[in-house]
Amino acid sequence: MKERPIFPLLVSMALPMVLSMTVNALYNIVDSFFVAQISEQAMTALSLVYPVQNMINAIAIGFGVGINALIALYSGAGDRCRADTAATHGLVFSILHGLIAAVVCIAMMPGFLRLFTGNEAVIALGVRYSSIAFFFAPVIMAGLCFEKLFQAVGRMNETMAALLCGSITNIILDPVLIFGLGPFPMLGISGAALATGIGQCVTLSVYLIVYCTHRFPVQLRLSCIKPDWLDAKLYSIGVPAILNLALPSVLVSFLNSLLAAYSQGYVVILGIYYKLQTFLYLPAGGIVQGMRPLISYNYGAGEHGRVKKIYNLAMGMNAAIMAAGTIICLVGSPALIGMFTTNADTIAAGQVALRIISAGFLVSTLSVTASGSLEALGKGTQSLIISLCRYIIIMIPAAWILCRLFGPVGVWHAFWVTELLSALAAAFVYKHTVKLNA
Repeated sequence: MKERPIFPLLVSMALPMVLSMTVNALYNIVDSFFVAQISEQAMTALSLVYPVQNMINAIAIGFGVGINALIALYSGAGDRCRADTAATHGLVFSILHGLIAAVVCIAMMPGFLRLFTGNEAVIALGVRYSSIAFFFAPVIMAGLCFEKLFQAVGRMNETMAALLCGSITNIILDPVLIFGLGPFPMLGISGAALATGIGQCVTLSVYLIVYCTHRFPVQLRLSCIKPDWLDAKLYSIGVPAILNLALPSVLVSFLNSLLAAYSQGYVVILGIYYKLQTFLYLPAGGIVQGMRPLISYNYGAGEHGRVKKIYNLAMGMNAAIMAAGTIICLVGSPALIGMFTTNADTIAAGQVALRIISAGFLVSTLSVTASGSLEALGKGTQSLIISLCRYIIIMIPAAWILCRLFGPVGVWHAFWVTELLSALAAAFVYKHTVKLNA
């Protein structure tokens, strides 16, 4: 990690993740596409459940960032014992987080949904979907722990294989279980949730098979389970990362409350946007995931010059993805929205929304890359500052004010305004942090 030329190294680390994250984004789109075929009520229910579903993923991925950073840092410093301890404690806590999340989220969903709609049919669909999807929370947490463990030691191909197997399983099972193809019963929105859960089980199974049948540089050991000060370090990196990823859930819930006052159609549009934007931000996240262990390892090894070069290269790769996404949204917005609804009014309003929001894609490159790099350096608090700007400090007041001035379209303008101001904040925070730690 500290000797190979940087460009082929980052590509070899990031490309498998970009591919697997793109397929992961595809399964999100396919899931929503088939749910939309049930009814617009089902799509509304999926949109309202999304923030809580994202919260569970945020806990899993965010805590995994702490696991990933510590394993890579200790491996770079040559301390294998501490790396094993970080991996073992990370898995134990991840499973515990999953059990708690399953119980709490299933119990809260009926009341949560009633905050945004009085339509009992939408509430019933949301409860049916979430009860099954959230049952698999422990599997999600364990699977993402293994994902970060594999990434931390540079095993990106195995990570790609596991994610592809899970995503493809989900894509195949979606229409089969939703519409009852062949011998399977028609389960409707419950089938979408079950397909997602089975796909997650497949992903975890692949990780377990590879770990148990191949020599692995980091070991899960019972002797490492005893309490350790390292637990505090896991959470000191993981909690800010969790908050980073959970903040969109807070934002989406707030925006849903603003938009629902005008029409449920705008709630559907927001839900469609968040599904579509995964095609940009998940591949960009794949580059960040490839970048993160490289920065952690080289920082731990004292290779600060390589850290800077890796960061700049990742920034350029993410900018290319965002530029492509901007063009696609400007040119193809009617077709993109039309994938999820046949309502002419929703399609017309949706294409306006996509074209306005896409103005902020390219500039968001700075915030996304800087935030991931700071996490890799163990600077979770500084990374959280950037995310707070993007999702709370700037976005929520901007959306509220612009919505009052311009109606629902003001919410869409708040996105690009927020990305521009957050990028300026990210540049300042990153430069200041790196200067202090040089």
